[in-house]
Amino acid sequence: MIYINIGSNLSSTSGDRFYNLKKSVELLNIKNIKILKISRIYETPSYPNKMNPKFLNICLALESKEKPESLIKIFNAVEKKLQRKRGFKNQPRTCDIDIIDYCGKIINSNKIIVPHPRAHLRSFVLYPLREISPDWIHPLLNKKIEFLIKKLNFKLRNEITRLNESVMIEQ
Repeated sequence: MIYINIGSNLSSTSGDRFYNLKKSVELLNIKNIKILKISRIYETPSYPNKMNPKFLNICLALESKEKPESLIKIFNAVEKKLQRKRGFKNQPRTCDIDIIDYCGKIINSNKIIVPHPRAHLRSFVLYPLREISPDWIHPLLNKKIEFLIKKLNFKLRNEITRLNESVMIEQ
């Protein structure tokens, strides 16, 4: 199973943050990527600058024969279609797609690090991931997701809001 996180805290010329999440899922729903599950939408303050617009995030469970490097290229193309501008780290963005876990593999190259090196520290990754995979175990840390969530500081656990909205795809 492949798990990814999609986030947005800026509108694109085509729509708002909700639109960006929905459109990114539509663009990923192609023949070589099978979307199995999609979490509800979660909202969190922007990090590290809380003055920036809040982020919306979702987690997806996928199946694909694509290698991680190929998936990154597909994700970058989706981000580009949604007008992501790459600049300084942690800047606001219309779309951000990260591989959280690729079939439990540990990959550390100059092009990609999997599992995502900060996934275990981010409420906006862990909460939506737990929703779609409550038994997930971090491949490198060998810790259950419940343990990782409990290790988050109180502030991180309380700054996240699960919204009633969700992203649906047509199969």
